Amino acid sequence: MAFPVVLMRNTSSTVRGYLCRCFSRSPGVFQGAVDYGTVEVAEARAFMERCMVATGVTSAHASVLAEVLACADHRGHYSHGMNRLEMYVKDIKSGITEKEGEPSILKELAGTAWVDGNNLLGPVVGKFCMDLAIKKAKDAGIGWVVAKGSNHYGIAGWYTLRAIEAGMIGLSTTNTSPLVVPTRAREPMFGTNPISCGAPAQNDDSYVLDMATSTVALGKIELNAVKKIPIPNGWGCDASGVQSNDPKAVLTGGGLLPLGGSEIAGGYKGYGLAMMVEVLSGVLGGGAFGPNVRKWKTSDTVANLGQIFVAINPEAFAPGFEGRMSSLMGMCRSAEPAEGETEVLVAGDKARKNIAKVEKDEGLRYHNNLLKNMDDLATSLGVEAIKQK
Repeated sequence: MAFPVVLMRNTSSTVRGYLCRCFSRSPGVFQGAVDYGTVEVAEARAFMERCMVATGVTSAHASVLAEVLACADHRGHYSHGMNRLEMYVKDIKSGITEKEGEPSILKELAGTAWVDGNNLLGPVVGKFCMDLAIKKAKDAGIGWVVAKGSNHYGIAGWYTLRAIEAGMIGLSTTNTSPLVVPTRAREPMFGTNPISCGAPAQNDDSYVLDMATSTVALGKIELNAVKKIPIPNGWGCDASGVQSNDPKAVLTGGGLLPLGGSEIAGGYKGYGLAMMVEVLSGVLGGGAFGPNVRKWKTSDTVANLGQIFVAINPEAFAPGFEGRMSSLMGMCRSAEPAEGETEVLVAGDKARKNIAKVEKDEGLRYHNNLLKNMDDLATSLGVEAIKQK
């Protein structure tokens, strides 16, 4: 599929050239295969697990983290998979994140719970909370769990996928380090504050929305900076609050733009969604919120992120939910494609395509720069290097 027409239309010819040559929905589409190495999914997960164990994390916690990161890469979210491993290692080695322990329930009713993550790895907190929400939904029809004292938890979609596996509708949000500049401002106030919603359909099909409330996640801009690729309009701004195509200007003094980009393009709606996540996560949970959340990639204070995990049992409502869900998704997929497009997708379809591509490639395709960084990380931790095919 071609790069989105609207994005290309509103991007300079220089940037369009870079995008056509270098951008891809999955690694290796435009760049030569020589730039990438292939790693089996099981090996990627095992490597990340042994790295975390080497930092002193319990094997159970390391396994959860590795599962979440490997899932991100498997589904095509390469900015949130192995690319994030060094961050977790740094947080543990610095002592700013706890190596062991378990989340604790502070307050609980039939369908709700307030949890203290006790400054553990985000995926450990998230798994605990979503499993608790699922249990409550089975008994009460809905489970709504809010956590404070958590950390970066990977892709939000992993938690809603867990709800889907239990036959539930899942919701999850988290606040994050301030990176997004509100509409009409010039300084970051909110994080990318992702929202995920997942719903089961028939024949193992599902709807899985996993989106940032910024136009893009920070990781995508970081990857462009590494590859020296300009970014499209609407992704970020410089220190004066003006849109910029330079990823370095965004990363050094600027910030991400809310979903929609500029105000005239609807960026104020993304700003509103980001604040909604802040209300439901940080404010409701009693964690840090807004600009009070620690700065990105700093380890001088605990993150104390707020997160929500919701499971809704369709059986508590009208019967036949999965059938209607399949019907709705089918209507969207069978819609006539716009000129220049070949198909209409629903949330989760791109991830399924990436999973199929990984199976065809017999492994995950990682850029050689990342693989070199992982080799250096393995050496520093004294663990076996990642094995490529």
